[in-house]
Amino acid sequence: MNKLSFEDLSGKVCVVTGGSGIIGIAIVRALLSVGIKVAILGRNEEKAIAIASDLSHEYNADVIGVGANVLDKPSLEKAKITINQQLGAIDLLVNCAGGNSPKATTQVEQILDNDLNSIEKTFYGLEMEGFDDVFALNFKGTVLPSMVFTKDMLEKKAGVVLNISSMNSYHPLTKIPAYSAAKASVNNFTEWLAVHLAKAGIRVNAVAPGFFITNQNRFLVIDEKSGEYSARGTKIVNNTPMGKFGEPDDLQGAVLYLLSDLSAFVTGIVIPVDGGFNAYSGV
Repeated sequence: MNKLSFEDLSGKVCVVTGGSGIIGIAIVRALLSVGIKVAILGRNEEKAIAIASDLSHEYNADVIGVGANVLDKPSLEKAKITINQQLGAIDLLVNCAGGNSPKATTQVEQILDNDLNSIEKTFYGLEMEGFDDVFALNFKGTVLPSMVFTKDMLEKKAGVVLNISSMNSYHPLTKIPAYSAAKASVNNFTEWLAVHLAKAGIRVNAVAPGFFITNQNRFLVIDEKSGEYSARGTKIVNNTPMGKFGEPDDLQGAVLYLLSDLSAFVTGIVIPVDGGFNAYSGV
């Protein structure tokens, strides 16, 4: 029996879009810990470079920061050239760019009779610009990097794509229709691309985080004045059997498993990392 480890990942090159975010950094740390060479992609190039520099010294590892917009294919292609020059051919891709926005969020969970006098707080008050921005970031921001950064994998006939979905893809949360719809699309795209690339030697999977406090959702789950959980945050914790929000590090094991040869016969799946939220009916 072969030794079970992540040794097969050592020396491989991985691109992490959204790698300068809270969850992205946790994933990058996991990759560096097993010897993967990492390119952190971010819209803010200075931030990506600064984070890469800090992590390079901390882990004594090959990690670079590269500026790119996941919704701009030419900028991704330019980034790929830089990555190939500095790290080599790309073996792995983690599509971590995403997030929500107040502009794509309703102010009420459900329409009640008294809400008819303030319709702008409901679904009918959403502006399509905000909806489009959130949907594009989460869905097209997964599709376009997959188009660009899997080209080296095609030549090698080997590689892995890992998408970051959300439990919203299974159970859409109130208030955030664009984000929920986009993550559901990510799940469908994960399955579609897994089939499309299976005979090309490229595996495609996803993890679906449950509830983690990030910069994008903090305004929804933390009361700005008190610093305590908002009513929504409390509801989330009460409906998570483990009784807490996840920590970014909680994703690391699932990520490494799906990137490594330990999951060599696994493709087209989405693994929930959610503290039991998906399994709980509420009673």
